[in-house]
This record gives sequence, C-alpha cells and structure tokens, in this order.
Amino acid sequence: MAKKYQVLGVGNAIVDVIARVDDSFLEEHGSEKGSMMLVDSAQSANIYNSMPPTEEHSGGSAANTMAGIAGLGGSAAFVGKVKADQLGSIFRHDIKAVGVEFLSAPAVDGPATANCMILVTPDGQRTMHTFLGACVNLSTDDISVRDIAEADVVYFEGYLWDMPQAKKAFVEAMEIAYEEGSQVALTLSDSFCVGRFREEFLDLTKKHVDILFANEDEIKALYKVETFDEALSLVRKDVAIAAITRSEKGCVIATEDHVVTVAAEPTQVVDTTGAGDLFAAGFLFGHTRGYSLKKSGKIGCIAAAEIISHVGARPIEDLAALVKKKLND
Repeated sequence: MAKKYQVLGVGNAIVDVIARVDDSFLEEHGSEKGSMMLVDSAQSANIYNSMPPTEEHSGGSAANTMAGIAGLGGSAAFVGKVKADQLGSIFRHDIKAVGVEFLSAPAVDGPATANCMILVTPDGQRTMHTFLGACVNLSTDDISVRDIAEADVVYFEGYLWDMPQAKKAFVEAMEIAYEEGSQVALTLSDSFCVGRFREEFLDLTKKHVDILFANEDEIKALYKVETFDEALSLVRKDVAIAAITRSEKGCVIATEDHVVTVAAEPTQVVDTTGAGDLFAAGFLFGHTRGYSLKKSGKIGCIAAAEIISHVGARPIEDLAALVKKKLND
C-alpha cells in the first residue's frame, strides 16, 4: 500500500527576513560571506535595525524542500517548532498554503518563533544570521512514529544538529524510520555546520543515512579532502545515494556502482538562498516516484534554477508546469 507522504521533512521552522546589501554591510557586522551564523535575540534585532528595506518569507531549509515537493505536485509533510505568535502564524499559514501538511502544534510559552536575517550581496551570495528561538525546543515528543511510518523518505536538515534536544530527536527519528521501512535523507546544510560537527556527521552518515545531499564545499569538508573526486570516492562507500550540487557545473548523483552527471539549468542568478533546498525537493520528488537518478537530478537542477532566479527561498513559478516543459524540450 502506498504511503501517505512522499517525504516528511524535519527541520527548523523559520521566517526569513531578506535584504539586499553590499559587501561593506557584511564587514560592518563582522559577517563572513556565505555563512550561517547563530545569533541571540539581541543580535538579531541589531542586524534587523541596520538593514535596508526587507522582504519576509517563511523559510527554513527542510521546510523549503517540502514546499518545493508540494509545488511539483508531490505529497509532503513537515515537523518543526513554532510559537503561538505573529511569526508562528505566518509560518503555519504559508506552509499550509503551498500544500504541505504541518504536523506540529505551536508552543504556548518559551522563545519566540525563529527568524533568519538574510543578507544578499550583488553576486547573489546569501549570508545568514539565525535566531533559533522556538526551534531549540524541538524534541522527540514532536515526532510521531505514525507520521514517520507514513513517509517514503524522512528528510533531515543538518542545522538541527546545533541543538542538543533536537539532536536526540534527530537520531531517534532516524532509528524509527529504519524500523518502519522509510528511507532517511540528510542535507549537510552548509560547510560551517559541517565544520562544527564533522565527526558526528560522518558517524551519522555511515550508520543512518540512505540519501545524502551536499554541495561541493560541504562534501569536501565532511571528508577533509582537497578535491571533489576524493570526496566522491569516499561518500560512495558510505551511503546508498549521494546527491551533490556543484553550482554552475550542475550536479553529480552517485551510488556505489554508478556516477551520473547532470548539467546546470541556464538562469540568471539573483539570490542563491534555497538553491540546495529546491534541488533536494526536485531530486526527492523524482526518486520517490521511481524515476532514474539522471531524471531525478534533472528535476532538481530545474527547481534550483527557478529559485535562484528571484529573491526568496520558495518558488514563484508553477514548478510542476516548468518541469514538464523543461523535460519535454
């Protein structure tokens, strides 16, 4: 019998606040371009007060991926912690509006709903300052065995590993997925995240992960090697499928026996926020429908190209129609 969800995502429920800035703004705030920095509420407020006009979008890495799957016509659900406050209401509304089932009840006390100040420089790079807020209280109580059992794939974001309580929930959910016959997918999130938890991520990958998502810098950081080819040869021994993005070079999908390369889709780079998230959405949409590695990777590249062509990490085009057109071209 078919499962209810193609993919169940577990991650941080965050509202993104996005502004275009120049490199000097990053220097003034001690920000390393392309990084994700964790900040407290006071630091977040300070950055916000200095930012030029902003746009607000519901975000969070795994949540963006689930939104992408729904936009492609797939079935997706999401688990993530918000508070019963204004940003929490925005997040709940937005993710439900795109067709994702939101499985988490809002917290009535504790920290506010998380936000992420995203600074987009003229080269399209995004530098993120994240206040995790209510996300820090995600626990095993928020993840249902029944929901995991209803998913073909359970997808986790590496950013969750920053929080001890969420880390425990992360591992327990992966173990439940194995017991219930669901595949486990993990995105490494960013190279700075890998740097903080390299040994733990390696152990996690070898013991629990079926499908690993990473970009070129992240996979090299995970295996502490200088070249992409070295990293590729190592990851193929550790997971069933490695789906690795390489910016303008497209992507490489690898198993123990096969390596498939897919070219990037031509597009104008406006904002790279969410590129990896939407690539994962496209790949998982195809994979859970039984498509080939190459076709699934192609859908991932199409979805990623759409997201980097505009500001914000959620699609603005009809992804299902776009993919149908591109696959038929």
